[in-house]
Amino acid sequence: MLIKGGNANLTVTEVLKDIEFFSKKSDCSLFLFGSHNKKRPNNLIIGRMFDYHVLDMIELGVEKFVSLKEIKNSKCPEGTKPMLIFAGDMFDVNEEYRRLKSLFIDFFRGPTVPSIRLAGLEYVLHFTAVDGKIYMRSYKVLLKKSGCKIPRIELEEMGPSLDLVMRRTHLASDDLYKLSLKQPKGLKPKKKKNISHDVFGTTYGRIHMQKQDLSKLQTRKMKGLKKRPAEKSAEDGGATPKKS
Repeated sequence: MLIKGGNANLTVTEVLKDIEFFSKKSDCSLFLFGSHNKKRPNNLIIGRMFDYHVLDMIELGVEKFVSLKEIKNSKCPEGTKPMLIFAGDMFDVNEEYRRLKSLFIDFFRGPTVPSIRLAGLEYVLHFTAVDGKIYMRSYKVLLKKSGCKIPRIELEEMGPSLDLVMRRTHLASDDLYKLSLKQPKGLKPKKKKNISHDVFGTTYGRIHMQKQDLSKLQTRKMKGLKKRPAEKSAEDGGATPKKS
């Protein structure tokens, strides 16, 4: 749900009821509010709902913006599912940045698909948090010939790009946030032993192996690895081979 502020003096906190009303009417869980005034120029407010009530809401200031048209490079088709990359310690150590990262994932992750072909991995959204700013960059993945089966990967900026700064935040309490993460039993996948998943849905497996005896490891037989007669005699107790 995209909302553009018509009244320059209007704030999101004053229209929360309207946002919740339209969220319920359109069954929409995410919203983006854009406004501009002297006090907070080029302002974006990104948020999400839980049970048709505002859960998290973060205000971002746009300090620099480069549009798609300004970057004269080839573009990805509309609706391409992006790969999301987050760089910067703030996304892991700061609670506000952690919630912002989670919001970005909800906004840009795209539809859930069972599988994807290699050529479909052509769109990268990169977020970098450094020195109190968030840099958002969009890249197209180029697969180049590398002389082997695995192609060489290059990233070409295609836009848009934004330099953002975090302003005000309205975050749900820890208890409410945990409640919003709960899934119905019918949708929650059954836990499998030694298998875990991250926020992107990537599957990780833990393998338990017994201690290996490397002395029994089968190696390639090469002339340089064969034991010399002197080494064999040393292993046999120093006995020299008999001459016929």
